[in-house]
Amino acid sequence: MNHAGFNMTPIRAGVIGVGHLGQHHARLYASLPGTQLIGVVDLSHERAQVVAKKHGARVFLTADELLQHVDVVSVAVPTSDHYAVAKACLEAGKHILVEKPIAVTSGEAQELVRLAKQRGSCLQVGHSERFNPVMAMMRPYIGQPVFIECHRLSSFSERGTDVDVVLDLMIHDIDLVLSLKPGPVEEVRAAGVAVLSSSIDIANARIQFQSGCVANLTSSRVSTNKMRRLRLFQRDNYLSIDFQTRQGVICRRSAKAGERPTVEAKQLQGGDEEPLKLQLESFLHAVSTGTRPVVSGEEGAAAVEVAHQVLQAVAAFAARHEQGGSGG
Repeated sequence: MNHAGFNMTPIRAGVIGVGHLGQHHARLYASLPGTQLIGVVDLSHERAQVVAKKHGARVFLTADELLQHVDVVSVAVPTSDHYAVAKACLEAGKHILVEKPIAVTSGEAQELVRLAKQRGSCLQVGHSERFNPVMAMMRPYIGQPVFIECHRLSSFSERGTDVDVVLDLMIHDIDLVLSLKPGPVEEVRAAGVAVLSSSIDIANARIQFQSGCVANLTSSRVSTNKMRRLRLFQRDNYLSIDFQTRQGVICRRSAKAGERPTVEAKQLQGGDEEPLKLQLESFLHAVSTGTRPVVSGEEGAAAVEVAHQVLQAVAAFAARHEQGGSGG
């Protein structure tokens, strides 16, 4: 596709799946300068009609029909359908933004990365926390963490339960941790339990990297309180990032001559920009310039790979637990 042509004519966008997240993709494409929302597709024709009418777009009955009229596509279908829909879009030569996770399995993720390279298509993955204003503000202070702690807790919702909590929620934090370049994974230990769905609803993982960095991740979709927090311990400071309030705290050792060392805390407040808007702007920029997206398909696939290492560790923990129980 001729990237340069986008500078003169609007980028024609489409959205496949206009439910909880997809409706916002449609809203933003319709409002962003240099972009035209052409149409939407959804299993619920009624929902597609509501969204399309609100933004002056067309409703297409199938994804194949939509793909004939657009340059870029947001794939916001349930996770279990990501691979099939994204594959069809890439085979049609379209640039795509796939909501996280890129796919359910590592094999599917790698196939999408390969296909995007083969077709010369931009493939970006919707890890929206990367675009949270507080994360952008705190990144310059992040060097080489020796310990990372993540908590991501939410109340139960049927949405997203086609996969376990590791691929539903923890994947956000796995991607954030990997974006800090801790190096190859050395060992993963994890535990998890199903509470309200048929798959894991609460999980904790301890990921040891070859660099010596350790990440401790806890995710729950059956909690009464909501929390999205990242803490980083470094040689010379401690950082706390709250993705909900968009507040960051930097704690440093302060030592004045002749006095006992103390800890100085500096607070930062992220702006109120919409992360999804920043994400779509970033995607469209990568498409129009032919540059690598902020969250590439390769990075999305790497997060899925580590997520499956966590799931394997959870299964190993469960097997040991069952053996211990039966032995009693």
